[in-house]
Amino acid sequence: MRTPDPDPDDGFGFDDVPSAGANPAWLSDIELERARRRLPMLYVEAIPVRSDGSGQVTSVGVLLRSTPLGEMTRSIVSGRVRYGETIRDALFRHVENDLGPMAFPLLPASPAPFAVAEYFPIPGVSAFHDDRQHAVSLAFVVPVTGTCEPRQDALEVTWFSPEEAASDALSAEMEGGRGTLIRQALAHLGLLR
Repeated sequence: MRTPDPDPDDGFGFDDVPSAGANPAWLSDIELERARRRLPMLYVEAIPVRSDGSGQVTSVGVLLRSTPLGEMTRSIVSGRVRYGETIRDALFRHVENDLGPMAFPLLPASPAPFAVAEYFPIPGVSAFHDDRQHAVSLAFVVPVTGTCEPRQDALEVTWFSPEEAASDALSAEMEGGRGTLIRQALAHLGLLR
């Protein structure tokens, strides 16, 4: 006699894929690829900033990354929100993953995004583009007070003045339209007119 499947077909085709181990918040590579083709993915993005004693933003942190093809690109702190994870926890995790444990981000108890960016796999649909998927990203300005030592696929963090961060030259180096997101953050802070 056959036992009923405790996890019947969910309509997304994940029923025949083994789970990603003991952590139910992780998707296996196969599950992630399938999900990216069927569902919008939720991300958080953080634009790290440094401020002077009066709270005025003095610099904006931009990451240098190496793509899987070995190309160099500029980006910001970014990553998926895990199942069951709060937005604040996801922000903290990604800032620590990209900038190191000594970055000391200042996150409020209930962070509020300055923008919602929608990334599409088809160029030209919006200012934001991601070849892999349709993604919705909540974007935050995150003050950091500690030492930033990039980790994982981030090679370095470069601190730009707000004027340099808003430049066309830097925007051209940013992946997926993230130069637009930096300009939106600077406008939100009252630093770009």
